[in-house]
Amino acid sequence: MGLERLLELPVVRKSPLYEKAGRGKVKCGVCERRCVLEEGERGFCKTRANLGGDLYTLVYGDLSALESRPIEIKPFFHFWPGSSAITISTWSCNFTCPWCQNWHLSRREPDPLRASYTPPEYVVERALERGDEGTCISFNEPLMLFEYSLDLFRLARSRGLYNTYVSNGYMTLSALDMLKEAGLDGLKIDIKGGREEYRRVLRADYGVPWRNAERARKLGVHVEIVCLLVTGVSDREEVVEEIVEEHLRRLGPDVPIHFTRYYPAYTYYEPPTRIEILERAYEIAKKAGVRFPYIGNVPGHPYEHTYCPECGERLIARYGYEIVEYKIVDGKCPKCGEEIPIAGTYVAKRSGWTLS
Repeated sequence: MGLERLLELPVVRKSPLYEKAGRGKVKCGVCERRCVLEEGERGFCKTRANLGGDLYTLVYGDLSALESRPIEIKPFFHFWPGSSAITISTWSCNFTCPWCQNWHLSRREPDPLRASYTPPEYVVERALERGDEGTCISFNEPLMLFEYSLDLFRLARSRGLYNTYVSNGYMTLSALDMLKEAGLDGLKIDIKGGREEYRRVLRADYGVPWRNAERARKLGVHVEIVCLLVTGVSDREEVVEEIVEEHLRRLGPDVPIHFTRYYPAYTYYEPPTRIEILERAYEIAKKAGVRFPYIGNVPGHPYEHTYCPECGERLIARYGYEIVEYKIVDGKCPKCGEEIPIAGTYVAKRSGWTLS
């Protein structure tokens, strides 16, 4: 197919973040890999290409999933608790994690010639029809849908919906600023290990996701951190200590940090994370001064609840992604009056579990 016909496809749109690099090359400004592309070449993520000396996304509205999901499953534990978000994704990724849980999406290279197109208006209308409170771009790295995000978020915000990203946090500062301006409200960043793991496994800069988490907070975006403790990679105490130290230095004690259980997937087959390792990570974070650590992917564990950091009262009881008890009143612990940082409003629309 010729260039002119390719540019007519609805999923192919010019990106707002790139620079001319001379001799027909372009430099992508969406992700911190900052790929420099020759004419016709795709970047590391395979979702952007140099077409005629300009940078284009090849996946604008090319959605691999669209469904309503509880916000706790992302996980966001301190953001619009009990709410649900229309959740979408596309293809590919800018990381190559061997243990990827959604490898069937992240390792598939997009094909604009075979893609179906879903306009942002359709996503917003489905969210409103289903009673969702917001949007979320997830499953694969949401930055692959960066250009689409800008239009979706503006439209969603105009209709009273919040907007969230479930991300590896490897966007440029310019991309983050543009997402915030368009309507980004919540950002969950996956921290995938310490400095050595980023260098050796991901060939990426450990400081970038932390820099972006810190910047997002300063911009007024709600931030939560997730650490998948992968057996044999990031489950050592020294890695947890490194992450907790960076978390407190960059984000402070009130930002939630989730230590989640890994399960074998894609090309990595080590056993699931031992529960005692997750518990030890929780204890390390708590002792260091993190006020809201959590354990994830272990339904029914007491460390998936929210406790008052002052008096220890259980304030939000969960079973997996279900809220089964919510005691916070006017943003405070009802027992001692300690302020509990929760963004948004509690939405009591799912029930059915009971805890002893």
